[in-house]
Amino acid sequence: MSSSESPMLEHGGRVLAASRRWGRPVGEWLDLSTGISPWSWIEETGFAPSASNWHTLPQDEDDALEQVAYTHYGAPALAVAGSQAAIQALPRLRAQRSRVGIATPTYAEHAAQWERAGHTVLALDPSRIDAEIWDLDVLVVCNPNNPDGRRVLQQRLLGWHATLARRRGWLVVDEAYADAEPSLSLASQAQHRGLVVLRSLGKFFGLGGARVGFVLCDEPLRRALRPLLGPWCVAGPSRAVALRALQDHAWQAQQRVRLRQTSARLAEMLTAHGLPPVGGCSLFQCVADPSAALRTAQLASRGILVRPFAPSGLRFGLPRTDADWKRLEEALAAARRPVIGP
Repeated sequence: MSSSESPMLEHGGRVLAASRRWGRPVGEWLDLSTGISPWSWIEETGFAPSASNWHTLPQDEDDALEQVAYTHYGAPALAVAGSQAAIQALPRLRAQRSRVGIATPTYAEHAAQWERAGHTVLALDPSRIDAEIWDLDVLVVCNPNNPDGRRVLQQRLLGWHATLARRRGWLVVDEAYADAEPSLSLASQAQHRGLVVLRSLGKFFGLGGARVGFVLCDEPLRRALRPLLGPWCVAGPSRAVALRALQDHAWQAQQRVRLRQTSARLAEMLTAHGLPPVGGCSLFQCVADPSAALRTAQLASRGILVRPFAPSGLRFGLPRTDADWKRLEEALAAARRPVIGP
């Protein structure tokens, strides 16, 4: 099979597929598989795009979205159809075959897209990056990381960037989960050559379906990237939603507090049921479970969808309502571990 014919990677949120497999109607599932906030900005504010947003072509350069994003993130921004669009396009901008280090384990689309574009991909444990970076052209880091919530301090990231930039290399930092922890972000530094920061409205704002993200980088790279994305790459209604959500600072402050508190509550519940998290962030908790496949099936049989990661990881997103919490706790209590040993 050629790279252009490679199947798409599996992701969370596949409720319809779970419904078909387990024979439970879509509306009866508790989906904890995506890491998307259970509180959505658009649901809580009731904002509705105007009729003109639906009827006319997106006003890509006239609606102030990228200027608002510049103000929000502190660096020039290019709007894209979710950060996934940038993940697919960026490897095509490296004219020569590059050695690309990916801090692993992490979101699998990064390695897949660099490999598909013909580059050499090296899966690197973060402890090896300092030794390997001199031989890299590109380094990709998710911060906080998905699925284990691993964090890399700004000072270390900037050191890697400085090393790469001397050789016209890139540091690509995927900050899809950084909105809840802005102190981690390198967004305001992204005007520097060789630093690319990816942001998304899907997770923190609960707007996964809007497909809005931003590439923060220097002007030459934005200019090269824009034609690859094509005209009208972000739909008009999505642009209108993003423009308003980025300016709603009171909602963002409230969201950070409740995500942090809810994630801590989830960690306590998992620990109480013999699944202490080995990592996580404000939007999910990750556990190591030698019976991950069995536990995933047990939870699915009760209508709860979680995200397994090979070989033995499970990621749990955040429940929202009291009923959701009760349902998860009952399912965890009912799930049995296989007996190990004599």
